[in-house]
Amino acid sequence: MKVKTGHLTYCTNIHAGKNWTEDFDALQQNFPAIKQNVAPGQPLGLGLRLSHEASMELSNPDSLTAFKLWLQQNEAYVFTMNGFPYGDFHRTVVKENVHTPDWTTDERKDYTIRLFHILKSILPAGMDGGISTSPLSYRHWFKTTGDFNAAKHTATLNIIEVAKVLHEIQAETGQLLHLDIEPEPDGILETGREFIDWFENDLLVLGIPVITSQLNLNTEQAESLLKKHICLCYDVCHFAIGYENHENILKELEQKGIGVGKIQISAALKADITGTAAERKLIKQNFASFNEPTYLHQVVALKADGDLIRYPDLPPALEANEDDTIIQWRSHFHVPISIKEIGLLQSTQDDIITLLELQKANPFTNHLEVETYTWEVLPEQIKLPIAQSISNELNWVIDTLA
Repeated sequence: MKVKTGHLTYCTNIHAGKNWTEDFDALQQNFPAIKQNVAPGQPLGLGLRLSHEASMELSNPDSLTAFKLWLQQNEAYVFTMNGFPYGDFHRTVVKENVHTPDWTTDERKDYTIRLFHILKSILPAGMDGGISTSPLSYRHWFKTTGDFNAAKHTATLNIIEVAKVLHEIQAETGQLLHLDIEPEPDGILETGREFIDWFENDLLVLGIPVITSQLNLNTEQAESLLKKHICLCYDVCHFAIGYENHENILKELEQKGIGVGKIQISAALKADITGTAAERKLIKQNFASFNEPTYLHQVVALKADGDLIRYPDLPPALEANEDDTIIQWRSHFHVPISIKEIGLLQSTQDDIITLLELQKANPFTNHLEVETYTWEVLPEQIKLPIAQSISNELNWVIDTLA
């Protein structure tokens, strides 16, 4: 839906589906109630998530025509998509395989280009369209600095190939499409700092010569092309986990002319790890109740001296020796954004409020997408019917923006 600072939607990765038939069934079952609760008098956006299999099926002209008709009949529209998870995303062990295949592969590149061709077919006239994607790969797959750098190099070259396709689409249709790179814990790019450094030292350094030689553009035009079509996906949960300063990141992005394709409005778990030994133990027991086998739930611990300790999942953090210099834990578990207190734990809701205030003061993107995908694995005490949960979150954002 249109809000003062852009377009607001929710990511359909909250719905469990292995193929387009299951995805479409979930939309038809849930979307009417969500729209009635959130935007009864205006069109409501969808942040469409398609697996590889679903994208193949929706690329069929008949399926695409039927979906476009359904969008029209239900006052729905698609302006952003989630191209991060390639395969199954629910009811199976996902963990680090959410990055598979990564950006070192043709499979990831081809899948992403296919998503863009779907998006260009359904994007409303006059709107820019974006697809969020993996932060190149999972960093712990690469055991040496040489392997890590080689993977980053290959991944960057594949992303440059996508930028070329998006340039061609704009020349053909006039549509501005952008690939939105999503830093997350333990990705090759896991922080705002790493994304900016990669953009300047890898993407531009490798991309400008490729663009100038293959598209007959000068250096300035090549840089402009890359900055137009490759952007940041600002997942608030991921940036909050790293204790990042949102205002400073946005200022640097603006100064360097690097765009934010969309905000993924999401919240992590956090708690102060202070007090007596018994109190600290109780806090960790509360974190343990969120230890489930489907997704990675990385923990970043803040020490009193400002240093950070990174754990690749909740179990290693829970098993770590006691360290009384640690004062806070934050865990990569997307919890409902409309909830701040969860037993003895809290959400990073304040980070969302901070970022939305910055967006209101100086809008830096047109795309706002609520992304809480863990509905099926939430503890029962905070689980609501899915349509109600999504409606609550969207209405909370609307109220916060107002």
